[in-house]
Amino acid sequence: MTVTLLLHCPDRPGIIADITNFITENRGNVVYLAQFVDHVENVFNMRIEWNIDEFLLPKDKISDYFGTLYAKKYDMKFRLYFSDTKPRMAIFVSKMSHCLFDLLARYSAGEWNVEIPLIVSNHPDMQHVADMFGIPYYVYPITKDNKLEQETAMMELLKENNIDFIVLARYMQIIGDRMIAAYPNKIINIHHSFLPAFVGAKPYQAAFDRGVKIIGATSHYVTAELDAGPIICQDVVRISHKDMPKDLMNKGKDLEKIVLSHAVQKHIEHKILVYKNKTVVFS
Repeated sequence: MTVTLLLHCPDRPGIIADITNFITENRGNVVYLAQFVDHVENVFNMRIEWNIDEFLLPKDKISDYFGTLYAKKYDMKFRLYFSDTKPRMAIFVSKMSHCLFDLLARYSAGEWNVEIPLIVSNHPDMQHVADMFGIPYYVYPITKDNKLEQETAMMELLKENNIDFIVLARYMQIIGDRMIAAYPNKIINIHHSFLPAFVGAKPYQAAFDRGVKIIGATSHYVTAELDAGPIICQDVVRISHKDMPKDLMNKGKDLEKIVLSHAVQKHIEHKILVYKNKTVVFS
């Protein structure tokens, strides 16, 4: 079994030495180490993973020991993740299937160390996809009048199923502030433009109207500000004057799948650090 430590703190000498000494002195074996210093903000970021099969400290005491010895010393924010715990992921979708199929195919192929106990939608259209993969599908039709009530019911469902994070696979509803607050940096969205360009609805049409020569896709964590959360992954594809809005949409679908799946994989692998609405994404 391994444990992964993600941390960030003000940069100063001795951080790496102290952490690696803590691990080796307790008979841990480091299997991954990556760090990055943001010299503009003077922030030290690190991901380190080590084997704890022979670790001297009990699993449930590692966080307490580390917090007492080092987090206070370095004014550090940190999280620990154990490899024997599979995160539980909920997928939200509306009427488009391309991202949903890609996520479920990767899950079924065993590519990800994750559980997907449910799919949530505001439409019944993707029920057949959920049935193909044997995953329960819950429909919550949303209108202006019932949005608060329906989101409350959705949050209860997520809580009952111990959901750790949410993936919006082209879910065409704005997530409410209460759900965002309940899952900070744990709701991953795919937006079909190269943000910050073309925020909001119909970005392919907006790209066509503007006459751009590149379109993109962006995966980001959801915040209260629309399409403005910390960016995890982006990619682009070239287009030309010959491409109509439908062509842009078809070309963009492939990007959306790849970008979203890449972001989900990095989240599952605990390779993303968030600070000041930015991300550090480790390889």
